[in-house]
Amino acid sequence: MPLRFVDVTDKAGIRFTHETGAFGKKYLPETMGSGCAFFDLDSDGDQDILLVNGTTWPDSPRAAAGKRPSAALYRNRGDGTYEDVTAGSGLDRSLYGMGVAISDYDNDGDPDVYLTALGPNVLLRNEGGGKFADVTAAAGVGDAGFGASAAWLDYDKDGDLDLFVINYVEWTRETDIYCSLDGKTKSYCTPESYNGASPVLYRNDGKGTFTDVSREAGLFNPRGKGLGVAVFDFDADGNLDLAVSNDTQPNNLYKNNGNGTFTDVGILAGVAFAETGVARGAMGIDAGDYDGSGRESLVIGNFSNEMISLYHNEGRGFFIDTAPVSEVGRASLLTLAFAAFFFDADLDGRMDIFVANGHVENDIQAVQQRVTYAQPPHLFWNLGDGRFRDVARDVGPELSRPLVARGAAYGDIDSDGDLDLLVTTSGGRAYLYRNDLAGKRGWIGFRLKGKAGNRDGIGARIRLTSGGKTQTATVKSATGYLSQNQLPVTFGLGASASVSKVEILWPSGKTQTLDGPAPGRIHVVEER
Repeated sequence: MPLRFVDVTDKAGIRFTHETGAFGKKYLPETMGSGCAFFDLDSDGDQDILLVNGTTWPDSPRAAAGKRPSAALYRNRGDGTYEDVTAGSGLDRSLYGMGVAISDYDNDGDPDVYLTALGPNVLLRNEGGGKFADVTAAAGVGDAGFGASAAWLDYDKDGDLDLFVINYVEWTRETDIYCSLDGKTKSYCTPESYNGASPVLYRNDGKGTFTDVSREAGLFNPRGKGLGVAVFDFDADGNLDLAVSNDTQPNNLYKNNGNGTFTDVGILAGVAFAETGVARGAMGIDAGDYDGSGRESLVIGNFSNEMISLYHNEGRGFFIDTAPVSEVGRASLLTLAFAAFFFDADLDGRMDIFVANGHVENDIQAVQQRVTYAQPPHLFWNLGDGRFRDVARDVGPELSRPLVARGAAYGDIDSDGDLDLLVTTSGGRAYLYRNDLAGKRGWIGFRLKGKAGNRDGIGARIRLTSGGKTQTATVKSATGYLSQNQLPVTFGLGASASVSKVEILWPSGKTQTLDGPAPGRIHVVEER
């Protein structure tokens, strides 16, 4: 097939190893990994890279030796290589980092960084020149829980970006529980051993401050054990809703009521449980219109022996899990899926699915012979008519290499239109895969600049018509598992040589139409 991914990690100059802190104690956070992001650090049009990192435990030998790892910030030089610009950036700080969500929350033209962590979380305001200032305390967003994914969105449609933060479980080293797979040695406990932790919704009050409105918004849920979040308008009522993937607890689908409150309709919508009525070990999550219906469906990565969930949006507020009757389910039964997201890998106009896999126990094969620790990813190629085929082994041996993968994101690192992949691993390297798509495939991209609302256009819906077919996509700040994709939206056009029409529904409610924009480049569109 024309699709091929090539490992360019070393060639690009990415030198990063994730620090779990592990030194034999098997503390729960060690096996959860951390995320990554593509974003335009310096507004030069190139996609830069941020890799979130853990750190050493205070009583570990590596801590005693003075090792203090930090996140890594890489600037895209525009020639296929990256420069490590972490030192002195403000990101060169030691914390047990987990996830990342990036946006220009203060509308000053620079992307700002929010890092979730084994509390407290950190908000870093972009000061320009590759420097970030810690404004967590002043902003009031330093949640002290076991942070997981986070997302920026304008839930109340007041023009500024609010912040939704997922927490996993209540855990400290002092309350760590002994668990064992074989009855002899300690293993990592499942979240069933711990109490859940509520997500947090921070309302942007303007002037750089936020207020925790979780309870009054109806989002306080101490039983949740959240890891991923997807922001989308599932019922097309103009309000952004929230889907939360929970590990061993029912998934949530929070319907935005349009009055500052949310209602959990996950059970009624059919996304809370497996078809057997049992909650699964859900990890990463994403929303996307993979069938051209105009409605965004959900993909959720689950634990091994549980299959991936592919909840098709039927309309009328109801979803059906189509994975069990497709290759998506059959191929994913034995893998443990963390990051999972939609993207058009081959630019044919249909959204494919990438899934990063890896088990949480390094000795899992001793008790489950068919399940391995390192696992190859899935790349489900969208064949149309709701059918997918796993082509990970067909797109090059490097992408199909088994990894203990966790976070993942996509971005166009070389401005050639096709989307490249970044994957993190637990206690290992990060990998950058360049998409070397062969043959002529049309594409077009859009980078939005809001005026009446947030500057990044986060939450805007773009509807594109080309070759008699219509595609839709939402501009969003967080995807998959602990990670963030590039903000510019890319549409594959397949064999079509032109675009008939593009409609942009801005978060402000305004609709803007572009007639016949030229393919083959990214269009910067300012709100009018």
